[in-house]
Order: sequence, then structure tokens, then C-alpha cells
Amino acid sequence: MIKELFSLLAVFIALFLFGMVVMRAGLFQLGQASFQKIIYQLTNSAWKGMIVGAMATAILQSSSAIIVMTVGLVATGLLSFRHSIGIILGANIGTTMTTELLALDLSMFIVPLLLIGLLSLLLPGTRAYAIGCLSFGLACIFIAMDGLETLAYPLASIPSIHSFFNLTNEHELLGVGIGAVLTAIIQSSTATTAIAMGFMGDKVLTLQAGIAIMLGANIGTCVTAYLASIGSGRSAKLVAYANIWLNVFGVLVFIPLIGSLSNLASSLTSSPMMQLAHASLVFNVICSIIMLPLVTYFAKFIEWFHLKKA
Repeated sequence: MIKELFSLLAVFIALFLFGMVVMRAGLFQLGQASFQKIIYQLTNSAWKGMIVGAMATAILQSSSAIIVMTVGLVATGLLSFRHSIGIILGANIGTTMTTELLALDLSMFIVPLLLIGLLSLLLPGTRAYAIGCLSFGLACIFIAMDGLETLAYPLASIPSIHSFFNLTNEHELLGVGIGAVLTAIIQSSTATTAIAMGFMGDKVLTLQAGIAIMLGANIGTCVTAYLASIGSGRSAKLVAYANIWLNVFGVLVFIPLIGSLSNLASSLTSSPMMQLAHASLVFNVICSIIMLPLVTYFAKFIEWFHLKKA
């Protein structure tokens, strides 16, 4: 029984990641080249970069993709390191649009999305292929979300897992650690947050534990950008370092405020999954707005601290 439950959990996580990859493939076909041009042209200031980063991430559904793209632009000299920081701030905001979407109950659209996706993939042309990938990927994500929510209670009924979840509910730092490690392994903060949402939807995890896992996921997602910067020039590595510092600073500031963030999210909606989505949005927006006027000083700190390492 336990083996079957964990096998199903692995299947649903894999299906979620597969859906994200397929959906992004479609979105990249529709907009990657144009976004690279927009990023290059409209990031001559931090606030413009933040707006572009948020919009690009919301549309491409991947903060990691935008930051990796930014690392590439900085590595080729098309974008300066200091202008890239605004994009990172915006990407952190834009990625919350995905969690807001996941929190909605859209299971009724699974079959139509699958049909549209399959039919579009059979049609010739790049645009039809892109639409097919987008539709089919979304359907896979919604199937995985339903599956994760269904598995939450059976998994939590296992004594050892139940004790583990109780520890996570009682110790917020454990939740932060779980979120960071899980995201570093599966390379998707959205997937980690989706797993937490599934367990919260079935009352297994508390909102505060879910927020702690979400905060940890923001740290774990930095691994992707760091890996992308390996072998790149000094400036490109600084982008990865800046991404790490921004997320670590934000999480350290908000760990003592998890209770307050939980109360705020609870006052906005009664849905546990939507509460976590709103908490993620509030966290990322506040961190980005606070850091925006300090971009110049932050860039100088990164350049000074990592001068010899980059």
C-alpha cells in the first residue's frame, strides 16, 4: 500500500513537471525571440526591467527560464549586470501568476484542453504546434494537481508520514529546508508549491507550513540559474549570485513574519490553496518593491563581495 502511494506521488510529480516542460515549449515557440528583443531594448533602468521581467515570466510561466535567458544576455554583453537585477525582481513577481492559476479549480477544463492539445499537435505549422503544447501541458498540470490533492490524505494516514507532517507544521525552519531541497532536486519552485497546495487542500499541512515550504522553494530555484552561469563570464556569474542573494535576503526577512503573512493571506480568502498563492504573491511583491530603490547599492555589494569568486 505504502509503495503504491509513493509510486503514485512520483507519477503525479513527474506528470506535473512534464506538463510544465510541454507548456513552456509551446510558449517559447510563441514568444521567446520577441521577449529577448524586448528585454534587450527596455531594461535601461531597474523599474523597467522589473516590469518586463514580471510580464515575461507571467507569460512564459518560468522565472528560471527568464533568469537563464538574462544570464545569456549578460554573458554576450547585450545586457549589463546592473540592469539585469530589475529583471530578476520582476521574474520573482511574475512566477506567482502560475501559483495563482494552480490555486483555481479548473479540473472541468482538463478534457477540453487535452482534446484541443491533441488536435492542434496533429495540425501543421509552428503556431498550431505551440498552441497544442500549451493546451496539452496545462491539462497535464491540472491532472497532476488533482492527483496530488487526492493522495494527500492517504499519505498522511501513514504513521511515519503523519509524524513528519506534524514536525513540519510545528517547525517552520524544517519547512523552509524541505522547500529548498525539493526545489533544488526537481528544478521547479512551482512544482514544490503545487505539492504543498495539494497537502494543504486536504488539511494535512497548515498554512504556515505551506508558506515555509514556499519560502524554501524560492531559495531552491536559484540552483537553475547558478548552473546556467557555470562556464560563463564574470558578469553572467554575478547575475546568478544576485539571484541567490535576493531570494536568501527575502526569505530571512520573512521567516519571523510567517505568522503575519499567514494571517494576511487568511483574511483574503477561505481557500487554503488560494491562501498560499496569495502569500507567495505578497512575499515576492514586497521583497521586489523594497529592493527596487536599492538596486544600485545591491549591485555594488554583489560586485564587491564576488569580485574574486566570479
